[in-house]
Amino acid sequence: MKKLINKVDDALNESLSGFAAAHRNLVSLSLEPKFVTRAAGTPKGKVALVSGGGSGHEPLHAGFVGTGMLDAACPGEIFTSPTPDQILAAVQALESDAGVLLIVKNYSGDIMNFEMAAEMLEGDHATVLTNDDVAVEDSLYTQGRRGVAGTVIVEKIVGAAAEAGADLAACQALGERVNGVTGTMGVALTSCTVPAAGKPTFDLGGDELEMGVGIHGEPGRRRVKMMEADAIVADMIEAISGSLAPKAGDSMILLVNGMGGTPLMELYLVYQSARRQCEARGLSIARSLVGNYCTSLDMAGCSISLTKADEEMLKLWDAPVHTAALRW
Repeated sequence: MKKLINKVDDALNESLSGFAAAHRNLVSLSLEPKFVTRAAGTPKGKVALVSGGGSGHEPLHAGFVGTGMLDAACPGEIFTSPTPDQILAAVQALESDAGVLLIVKNYSGDIMNFEMAAEMLEGDHATVLTNDDVAVEDSLYTQGRRGVAGTVIVEKIVGAAAEAGADLAACQALGERVNGVTGTMGVALTSCTVPAAGKPTFDLGGDELEMGVGIHGEPGRRRVKMMEADAIVADMIEAISGSLAPKAGDSMILLVNGMGGTPLMELYLVYQSARRQCEARGLSIARSLVGNYCTSLDMAGCSISLTKADEEMLKLWDAPVHTAALRW
């Protein structure tokens, strides 16, 4: 294993400290317990958005703390859910007077710990569960579909609504609506290597790929021989379309997300293929995003997310955002 780390046990704290120092105008960091908040605090009268999950998926979630997205993020250990005390401390640090919306990915540990924290919260709060992964209905970590890169789309759109003054009930309803029209499919060309394990999470032959892989290296739909990019993308688009059932003329947000070990040159090639294939189905790509947003350490591969977006969603997508990982 070759990693740019010092000691395995110190890697997460050192990484978070570097992140906070590099973006000190945007975020503040607590290490005991671990959470990241907006440096300027949550504006008065604004619903606070809080998310979190295991580390190793950067920039999800801490990279999306800032104006127009999250108010706080709770990073767990690598591929491990944040603890209830992290979540509770993060919410209490916000002092939001308009309520708190918890955005939780559909993994059993995340759900359990966020629910435990919510039971201890005072004041108004609500939860949105993201489960955009169309690859499988059940996995090693979930009951039902997994929450993956589509979570970024939910956080961006709901974050814009909260910034504009939407109340807690409206933010929750919007988050559930966006999640309901978002589908994601991932593919892995290599495994990832968790530093504490020191070896790849799974074995994948040099001429194989894992179709429908999860962001922790969970098994996908099937293992197949390597194909040209167009064929891989066709399989992914077919799976998403089978779930979302978009109609010709629908406006779509298209996110091509890197898993951490894929060059941007390849991600843009995948985007071009996905765009062509969507347009051949009569779908209009209204907005696009390409890059590493929900990664899996050093895994080579990518995911494609599509959201059937109405005019309200597109307007909120276009609203200003200023975070470490996303800004316009």
